Amino acid sequence: MAVAQTVIEYVLDRLCDIGITDIFGVPGDFAFPINDAIVTHPRVNWIGCCNELNAAYAADGYARVRGVGAVSTTYGVGELGAISAIAGSYAENVPVFHLTGMPNLATQAHRSVVHHTLGNGEFDVFRRMADAVVGASAIMTPANAVFETERLIGEALYHRRPVYMAFPTDVVDQPVLGPGEPLPMPTSNPATLRAAADAVAGAIAAASTAVALPGLVVDRLGLREDARAFIEAAALPFATMFADKSVLDETHPNFIGMYDGKLMDEPARAYIESADLVLSLGTLPSDFNTGAFTATLDPLRTVGIDVHRTTVGATVYQNVEMGELLGELARRAYGERELPDIPLPTLGPVTGAGDDPITAATLYPRWANFLREDDVIIAETGTASMGLAFTTLPRGARYHNQTLWGAIGWATPAAFGAAIADRRRRLVLITGEGSHQLTAQEISQFGRQGLTPIIFVLNNNGYLIERLLCAEPGIEYNDLAQWNYAELPHALGCRDWYTPRVTTLGELDEALETAGTAERACYIEVVTGTYESPPLPKLLHDSMNTLYRT
Repeated sequence: MAVAQTVIEYVLDRLCDIGITDIFGVPGDFAFPINDAIVTHPRVNWIGCCNELNAAYAADGYARVRGVGAVSTTYGVGELGAISAIAGSYAENVPVFHLTGMPNLATQAHRSVVHHTLGNGEFDVFRRMADAVVGASAIMTPANAVFETERLIGEALYHRRPVYMAFPTDVVDQPVLGPGEPLPMPTSNPATLRAAADAVAGAIAAASTAVALPGLVVDRLGLREDARAFIEAAALPFATMFADKSVLDETHPNFIGMYDGKLMDEPARAYIESADLVLSLGTLPSDFNTGAFTATLDPLRTVGIDVHRTTVGATVYQNVEMGELLGELARRAYGERELPDIPLPTLGPVTGAGDDPITAATLYPRWANFLREDDVIIAETGTASMGLAFTTLPRGARYHNQTLWGAIGWATPAAFGAAIADRRRRLVLITGEGSHQLTAQEISQFGRQGLTPIIFVLNNNGYLIERLLCAEPGIEYNDLAQWNYAELPHALGCRDWYTPRVTTLGELDEALETAGTAERACYIEVVTGTYESPPLPKLLHDSMNTLYRT
């Protein structure tokens, strides 16, 4: 007689089935049964992190590459340490499974005062906190494990949001009760799908000029090829907003640049805002995406193709799945359409040499030239991500930043997760030193896992983005403790890393040349003046002051 699967075995098997083969986490006594099961599972790797916040950021970065991710924490102190990162995953449509261990059922029934609790006998309080920043949650039991696992997988994939799974310690190894089947993925209403496709195709045919804006949910849903096929079939030019950079390949002949309202890339803005039709494929009109709300798109000339519905004019087509609609639209026949001749964004030529100081004008073009095909680029919230956004990336390169949630410190552990998700591709992390100080200890995990990232730490003597956005740039709270950054990898156990500190263009050029051919990890501290900034943050300062201070 076959032995029934345990609760945790069923969960881990199903997470493997949807693409999760690595789970990030920090151990804890209430989570030990979960931790043990992960370590002994034949298809899952335990990836230890320095703290729970970093682990959840790593799961977020992993999910941006793999499509889904997972993090494991202990009860109370552990899960609350991760909650800000989980909230960021919610804001940015990243499906992360949060597995947390709870005290056993007897302890909960007796309302015992035990460690990692608030001492008030309430054991569902942290689950209630989590509910605000996840798409769904469940406390697992042998009776509900199959149903709830399938429900939470469905919720995570349907909404592209994180979900929360709590396991009492004495439930983890109990056999599941009852058989189960994966829940079917949603499909469109056939009649509504046809009607929506007819309406979108008709709007394209009636427009003399049309343009597409593919959003990050296209990537989250795994629909990049579907979106590309539709854009090619309809001969549509396309641009991307700040959060959506590289959702489609920027070497594609239909790419016309970045759209950030009136702040940057004027040729693309002028074309998009004058077009007869704009097709929004899951874009989000947030402040940073719209150049501090300086973007001007006429709702009557905008078609919104969202995850589960489509809007054409005043008509909303519900129960229309984005993937199915894009597939249907790609099969339609469209008339001839000439692509506009619009120059792509560039950071300009590489200038300066030798003992010249490193400035924003000389640094960012060098970084742009350093990037190569198929790179995974993680850019920290702040000036680094804004400076690189307006360059055209090589074929196959992917650019990730956290535009909406904007938590400083996200990039370093997210880069670690991304590197675990795909060990074959070159990973380039660019972070400011202020953000890096929050989560720098995760550098140790790159070394521990034998990864070879290329990491640039931009040292500009404080929180540059805050200096540029606040009223008093030199105010004390924008200052930082000065670390010896180039010494960190060695101190954190990383062996044989290339770790220069560069202060001149000659030193920077030498470091870039070495890193470009190195077969080992590189960690390069780049020192600039305190106020060396690319154009976008300065423009945001003026626009956001107008928005938020008047």
